[in-house]
Amino acid sequence: MTAPDPARLPDPAGQPDYARLIDAATWAFIRETEGWYPPDATGLTIAGQRAVYDRMARAFHRGRPAGVTTRDRPFGGVACRVYRPAGAVVFTVLYLHGGGFVVGGLDSHDDICAEIAAATGARVVAVDYRLAPEHRHPAAFDDALAAARAVAVEFPGPLILAGDSAGGCLAAAVAQRARAGGPAVAGQVLIYPGLGGASDRGSYLSHAHAPMLSRDDVLWYARIRHGGGQARCDDPTADPLRDSDFAGLPPSVIISAECDPLADDGRDYRDRIRAAGGRADWICEAGLVHGYLRARASVPRAAASFGRITAAIAALGRGHWPAL
Repeated sequence: MTAPDPARLPDPAGQPDYARLIDAATWAFIRETEGWYPPDATGLTIAGQRAVYDRMARAFHRGRPAGVTTRDRPFGGVACRVYRPAGAVVFTVLYLHGGGFVVGGLDSHDDICAEIAAATGARVVAVDYRLAPEHRHPAAFDDALAAARAVAVEFPGPLILAGDSAGGCLAAAVAQRARAGGPAVAGQVLIYPGLGGASDRGSYLSHAHAPMLSRDDVLWYARIRHGGGQARCDDPTADPLRDSDFAGLPPSVIISAECDPLADDGRDYRDRIRAAGGRADWICEAGLVHGYLRARASVPRAAASFGRITAAIAALGRGHWPAL
């Protein structure tokens, strides 16, 4: 990771006008999320942070849509949960959850995966990859790749990779590795992913103090993931933007939140794929913040974005380019 120049770090007073950019419904979601975190949350142990995150996820859980059934089972030695919608299944989605590689699991994104299955008609396989700091990189990547390869064998047909935040990073890393050794990937949909962009420029600075996720948070999660150290500068399994070759990647849709230090990562990844002759599109969702998937029931902007996400997954799974 590029060492930041302290002189270039913005003062909070120089940040965007979030009171103008973020609407009232999104602010209500932000405040509700913050309400689940105690004032000393940053000083909690890893176990304490996971407990707080899990309580917050349960509070936002919307239940599963009617007709969606689930089964927990391993793929490639990795615990997973399979969501099956009512009706015929045309393709499979491998979903990798967010949480900075430190928190989250099958339950934290349970309703999101169930709603994706219902909205797209796809079988969704959620992956319970190993978390840091107990399992530093590349443990999560190894689990994601092993699960993807096993799922492709079990369920022949189009495979779509999807994930949010850290899960978006894992999905992109799997897609890049899959060019050699499989599995065949029909498309990927990345939701506000962190892809290893330079932390001393662009949105990392302009949105360094954004609600829901700050630049300091991003750097903290990275340190935990790598056992207190830094990622190797040539390791695209940790940070997909570090790759030197973006040719041969599957059709890709990347969705970022405007008010997020990670926003530029999605744009830069799109640009690298296009420059290599691939097909990619990037949407920067105006006025939204990191983690807005949990706001899809209460924030109109988030609901509209979730509709675009599921439409992209459905189109790619059926071999079409989405009209976004």
